[in-house]
Amino acid sequence: MLKKIDLPYPVNALEPYYSKETLMLHYDVLYTGYVDNTNKTQEKLDKARESNNFENIKCLEKDLSFFGSGAILHELFFENLGPAIPTSPDIKLMEQINKDFGSYDKFKEQFTSSAKVVEASGWNLLVWVPNFKKLEILQCEKHQNLTLWGCEPLLVLDMWEHSYYLQYKTKRDEYIKAFWNIVNWNVVNKRFSKI
Repeated sequence: MLKKIDLPYPVNALEPYYSKETLMLHYDVLYTGYVDNTNKTQEKLDKARESNNFENIKCLEKDLSFFGSGAILHELFFENLGPAIPTSPDIKLMEQINKDFGSYDKFKEQFTSSAKVVEASGWNLLVWVPNFKKLEILQCEKHQNLTLWGCEPLLVLDMWEHSYYLQYKTKRDEYIKAFWNIVNWNVVNKRFSKI
């Protein structure tokens, strides 16, 4: 059974950049739904295996991909946020950013530009691609589409409307700008150090 992670900060810790009300709705309702539906799908898959009845396998595997990916990406998103205290990429990650994007400013500009044009329900991610031996920025639709196999998510930004609409309405640009104030680079650095 997939367990819901605890937020690593109080629900008001991201204000004014990310409101307590938005965070509570996002974490308590939407993320919880992804965890619960992942577990329900796993139970249905277990029953299908026990009974050797796979007539609904296409639907079950699609649900597992959607709900499971949604749960995992939300965990990464909540963990890579933090109170607005200054953090930054460490030396190792900064060297890789400079190598792969030209500079931190160019990376930030590309990440921001990419996030602005994520279509409908999706995510924007900084990932490590082992096969390329470099960092890349990816858009991911519906949690699981348009991914690169084997990539390691490092920095995750939820671009589904539920993640910002309550506070920012249709002002995606303002949400993305605010995001840079609450990135916890210490978590991103730790993820990169494990590669």
